Amino acid sequence: MPDFRVPVRDMRFLLNEVFDYPAHYRSMVGGDDASPEVVDAILEATARYCENVLAPLNASGDREGCQFEQGEVRTPSGFREAYQRFIEGGWQSLSFPVEYGGQGWPMSMNLLKTEMMGAANWAFAMYPGLSVGCIATLLQFGSEPIRQRYLPSLISGRWTGTMCLTEPQCGSDLGQIKTRAQPLGEDRYAIRGTKIFISSGEHDLTENIIHIVLARLPDAPKGTRGISLFLVPKVKVGEDGQLVERNAVVCGAIEHKMGIAASATALLNFDEAEGFLIGEPHKGLEAMFTFMNTARIGTAIQGVAHAEQSFQGALAYAQTRRSMRALSGTRELDQPADALIWHPDVRRMLLTQKAIAEGGRAMVYAAAKIADRMFDAIRQGDTTTHQQLDEALGFYTPILKGFLTELGLEAAQLGVQVYGGHGYIREHGMEQIVRDARVATLYEGTTGIQALDLLGRKVLLATRGACVRQFTRQMMGDAKPYLLRPGAAGRQSRTLVKRALQWNLLTVRLMMRAARNRDEVGAASVDYLMFSGYLMMAHFWALQARAAERLLESGSGDQPAAFYQAKLDCAEFYFERLLPRADAHARCALAPIDSLMRMDRAAFRVE
Repeated sequence: MPDFRVPVRDMRFLLNEVFDYPAHYRSMVGGDDASPEVVDAILEATARYCENVLAPLNASGDREGCQFEQGEVRTPSGFREAYQRFIEGGWQSLSFPVEYGGQGWPMSMNLLKTEMMGAANWAFAMYPGLSVGCIATLLQFGSEPIRQRYLPSLISGRWTGTMCLTEPQCGSDLGQIKTRAQPLGEDRYAIRGTKIFISSGEHDLTENIIHIVLARLPDAPKGTRGISLFLVPKVKVGEDGQLVERNAVVCGAIEHKMGIAASATALLNFDEAEGFLIGEPHKGLEAMFTFMNTARIGTAIQGVAHAEQSFQGALAYAQTRRSMRALSGTRELDQPADALIWHPDVRRMLLTQKAIAEGGRAMVYAAAKIADRMFDAIRQGDTTTHQQLDEALGFYTPILKGFLTELGLEAAQLGVQVYGGHGYIREHGMEQIVRDARVATLYEGTTGIQALDLLGRKVLLATRGACVRQFTRQMMGDAKPYLLRPGAAGRQSRTLVKRALQWNLLTVRLMMRAARNRDEVGAASVDYLMFSGYLMMAHFWALQARAAERLLESGSGDQPAAFYQAKLDCAEFYFERLLPRADAHARCALAPIDSLMRMDRAAFRVE
């Protein structure tokens, strides 16, 4: 596989020419310092680190994997040195408050960094990645003494953080959690239980790991209303922030996984480990969703990252590998055969990968602007604005996580297909992308869980369809000035208006069905999520196409003309070749539930 290159040009296009991030940053407290020149310098420095340090460790880290022995985990060769350079570069502290050692940049700067690191080496990026949610949770729900003791080392990257939810008997059904927290006095608790599938739960990159743990107090009510949230350090920390002694947290094993072999996924045993309550008793799930939303956006980025990574590998191969002659006639007379890229089906696969990567990136960057404003409201103590923005981001989150990870996996599989048999062997690195991408549709809630969250909780219960109406108003409002334009811009805008109406109608029909039978929600939810994802991506492809057309006509853009023309061509490909998939999902979402639920449970057997 060729050397990975960070798509800085496309990132700049979205930041400066589509979403006007410079104006967005100026509107935020302290955002004046985030000028285009400063942001560009950070992008360039991060890109060099990702290309020169992280990307070369991607394949070797996969081959070597993590090693476990007597409760200790050794990461692959080169990871410790790369992590030390990560700390020295100050990348973990980019988007966190200055008073705790951060640099104070908007949260979107961290997401940009995450995308670059993830595309270069996703397994490595997970070690500092989980810390972001840990830090965000402590900033919002931790007491000031807790913040002072733990945040500086987490923000510097000297320590990392985890999220401990899953237990052997339960995954997404957190109401079944059995881990217990016994009060010890002086705000201390003894945590006892076992957590599994804990990403970065044990490793040798940092001297301490801060676990954010869901557990039950002795007087806890049953179900999810009886869950509290605790901070449990691997090594106890004194009031002065210095390490004291090892806590009773032991890694019992690490998982042998299909992919991301260089990322340690741990089984952790808490044996009366000392912990501290975060937030209010029995309201841990509410606090944990701060962590979950951050983690889910990060996982959505994995879909974009692997689509980009696979596209780069497939494109280089298609440009140089020769097979047969083009169907329309010989294209390269001086060669024994034409390059793969001349074949229409190969172009279909490459354009699908490109559309997923660049369309998904636009979706994430739009959500990142909302996250910026949300964290800005937290810093200002504006709870009303924070709540409104949290609800807006909550609509994006399941679509980004569910839809983009499914399409990221599709893009990774297409990369193998472009290579043919060479893609199936390890030497070219394409099969690793598939293995690494596969988990993105599973952790932080499977696609089915995201779909239930979107349709069942966000659309039906929480807003009665208002979140869809709000987003589709934006779709139609942005399309309105272009409805009568000739060419692709007009066609795409008229298509979006029709699709917005279709989205609202589908939502109403499913609401009516759900009122009669709640199983209708589960039956339709995944198709509804995918339908929503294709329409949302269409909106953001249209925004890119309009910006590209404007800049191409005026000649005022920062990118070469060929870049803008490629945007127009890819947008048209998306509308003509990928958006029609939404119709199949709409039809399946409305299919009768009888064929799904009629078969008796006993009939599900092999005879």
